[in-house]
Amino acid sequence: MTGPLGKFLILIGVILVAVGGLFLLANKLPFIGKLPGDIFIRKDHFSFYCPVTTCILISIILSVILWLFSRR
Repeated sequence: MTGPLGKFLILIGVILVAVGGLFLLANKLPFIGKLPGDIFIRKDHFSFYCPVTTCILISIILSVILWLFSRR
């Protein structure tokens, strides 16, 4: 029973490390969060940001990567 749990915890750890690395590299990628279609509204005491296009692009990239890894 501990075998599958151990593998699951290692997988979660690898995913967390990868996400942390992406957060560190996000500042160095100039186009992330500034694509056409990302909604940014700034008023006097209010700002709203919704990265629609960025989320779609990240979803497509992750879908392709997961599809490649799921093929055996």
